[in-house]
Amino acid sequence: MALFTPVRRWQPAFRPFRRLPAGGRLLALTERLVKGPLFGCRMCGNCLLQETAFICHMECPKGIRNGPCGGVNNGYCYVDPTRRCAWHLIYQRSRRMHREHKLLEVLPPVDWDRAGTETWGEVFRKVRETGLRNILLPSRREGRSAGAVIDDKIFRPIRQPGWWKGDSEYHPPAVTEPQSRLDSELRSGRFVITAEVQPPLSAATARLEEKIRMVSPFVTALNFTDGSSAVPRMSSAACSAVAASLGADPVMQISARDNTRNSLQSQAIGANALGINNILCLSGDSPRIGPKPRGNLNIIDIDSVQMLWILRRMRDEGIYLDGREIKSRPKLFLGAAAAPFAQDPELQVIRDRKKINAGAQFLQTNLVFDPDSLDPWLERLEKEGLLDKVHILVGISPLRTLSLAHYLNDNIPGVTIPDAVMKRLADAGDRFSEESISITAENIRRLRGKRGVSGVHIMPLGWEAAIPQIINESL
Repeated sequence: MALFTPVRRWQPAFRPFRRLPAGGRLLALTERLVKGPLFGCRMCGNCLLQETAFICHMECPKGIRNGPCGGVNNGYCYVDPTRRCAWHLIYQRSRRMHREHKLLEVLPPVDWDRAGTETWGEVFRKVRETGLRNILLPSRREGRSAGAVIDDKIFRPIRQPGWWKGDSEYHPPAVTEPQSRLDSELRSGRFVITAEVQPPLSAATARLEEKIRMVSPFVTALNFTDGSSAVPRMSSAACSAVAASLGADPVMQISARDNTRNSLQSQAIGANALGINNILCLSGDSPRIGPKPRGNLNIIDIDSVQMLWILRRMRDEGIYLDGREIKSRPKLFLGAAAAPFAQDPELQVIRDRKKINAGAQFLQTNLVFDPDSLDPWLERLEKEGLLDKVHILVGISPLRTLSLAHYLNDNIPGVTIPDAVMKRLADAGDRFSEESISITAENIRRLRGKRGVSGVHIMPLGWEAAIPQIINESL
């Protein structure tokens, strides 16, 4: 058990991928013996303890470096409900230490060449390279504390290498023209409706094409999940390509769970070639909730914030992550997920602000069954000046069965179905489908007038046939 942090190091410390010199091995061993008990350190070689309230964020089973994910449930990890969420603890301690501003910096993915190596030596080398004179004089001349100068000249270059250059600032899109039909509609100020079409479990596309033709006349864009619930289906890229060929505007999801930094960049370039411009960046559900045999439960290569940062720079700066120039830049309209009820609104807005700063132009929330419950979150976004920087699409869903309603309410973090809605559904009897559609249409009408809500995203959970009736009733 870590002494200075309530997080236990469940997974072993990382080991280097190459043989280190004797001095490096000794320093790494010393660091592992000290930082392991004190901070639960896993020796990723990319230490960020100063940014995470001295709690090792690599204790997150997903390895998310810009957390938390939307699966935090009352402060516990949904991958292992017995384990405290490392990022929830980081947020709580940062608030107590008045260091919440530290959590806004977009942190880079792990440089795995450094995994298992020490970081103390790098700090000493950076001090020697910079020189004490260049540290102490600016603090006196500029009136800054020595700690602030040390962070700026020593620690920041270490945690933000030249190939990343992350910061805590908002980066508005460098492109001025709409990148897609969805982008254009949202810019116009109209109330936008998008919908999800469930990818098929087989290679046949006839039923998929039928659903696309049925739904697309009623919505601005169609969204296709990428291995939702860690269950393999036809890829979001393939479904999006089918939709584009039929004249629809697809939103392609990319899950970090199944991708690396290399495949992300390749997928974005390939998607553009197929006429796909909307990309929704997700960390993805853990394989823990998927079928057996399970994939790696430990570390993902990149998280959703890093995905946004990489894709934004590809579009706005015309560079790959490694600095190579992209001669024909991709046209991208970038989105991210939001979980307004995963934790208290003040902490959740830190996470959402980070996504917006990194490049998210629209946020798609998880399921909402009580529009008024969004108000504290929206008010916090407005207070932070974020509502004018992002479009918000509120997730809604028609519930096909009462058992599905109970499952969502009892098992999905951040999803709550009010007792009044449950009672209406339970009392509906043979009219269950009609009542469910009526509730969904009512929620759309209630959301139309909310400040900061740009539209809704209908997630029918396989009940796409209900979408036309829902939209007609909501008008």
